[in-house]
Formats: sequence, C-alpha cells, structure tokens
Amino acid sequence: MIVALIIACEVGFWVLLAAGLAVRYLLKMRCTSVVLLLCEPILEVVLFVVTAIDLKRGAEPSWEHGLAALYIGFTVAYGHYTIRWLDGHASHRIAGGPHPPKPPRYGMARARHEGRIWARTVVAAAVACALLQGAVLYVGDAGDVSSLRSFQGAALRAAGIHGLIALTYLIWPRKGPAGVSEEESSRTLTKR
Repeated sequence: MIVALIIACEVGFWVLLAAGLAVRYLLKMRCTSVVLLLCEPILEVVLFVVTAIDLKRGAEPSWEHGLAALYIGFTVAYGHYTIRWLDGHASHRIAGGPHPPKPPRYGMARARHEGRIWARTVVAAAVACALLQGAVLYVGDAGDVSSLRSFQGAALRAAGIHGLIALTYLIWPRKGPAGVSEEESSRTLTKR
C-alpha cells in the first residue's frame, strides 16, 4: 500500500507541475498556477500521515516505510529546485522567455555549483533520517526497526558519496577551453 502511495505521489507531483505550468503559460492564469503548485507539498503530507497511520495500526516497519521517508526527504530538498528549473524551461519554450541559464562548466564556479547541489542532498538525507528516527521512536520496542535503521544508513551513504563527487570538482577543477574565463563560466548560472 505504501509503495502504491509513493508512486501516486510521484505521479501527482508531475501532474500538478504540468498542470500548473500549462495554466501559467498557456492560459495566462498566474494565480491559479501558483495555487496548483502550492498543492504539491500536500502530497508529501498525505504520504507522511498515511505512513504514520500504517505504523500506528501495528504494521511491521519495512523497506516501504524507509522508502517513504527517503522520498519525502528528496522532495523537500529538490522539489522547489525542480519546479524552478522546469518553470524556466517552460517560460522559454512556451512563452518565449529568455533561455534558462546553464550551470557553469569549468573551474571554481562549477565546484560551487556542485557544492550547492550536494547541500540539497545533505538536506534530503537529514530530513529522511529525522523522519526515520521519528518512526523508530514511534514504534519503540514493539517492532523490528532494523529496516528503518538501514534506510538511515542508505541516506547517509548517498550524501557521503555525493559529497565525494562534489569534492572532486573542488580538488580537480575542470579547465575550460582557451578563451573561456572562469568569470564567463560563472555567469551562466544565476543563484536560486
């Protein structure tokens, strides 16, 4: 049941996002699109509540509950970023707006960009670990919480691996082709 709800939340995220952007750029109804886009966090709240109710009713903590926590953490950290990224592309493609900026490709500008993306992964892991710890405390000694603990480890490993990848951009910055300065590379990305 939890996996089906996670899938439904993911589908709902993309349906609400597509509807919100279509209403914004095709129907020119900005306020309505904002309301549609603000409905997206409700999906995560529903998933959280249903997962808590499932545990309250005595369900054995399983990988499904861990996956729900990871999904919520990822959505909290990357949801707004994804919406803004797609909004920029929809504005360009549908409404004739400016081309959205690309991330920098070279030097320290790229390292800073990768560091900001890694920080989002750290937030995702922190949210997931906090939710999982709450579930562990909620279940208490009544059930086997090893699967929840393993998902905490998975979240921390993902943040660690992503951190190592981001660190490689800092230690070994990629050099741009001749004639492209780091300053020009850093102008391709606006702060979000």
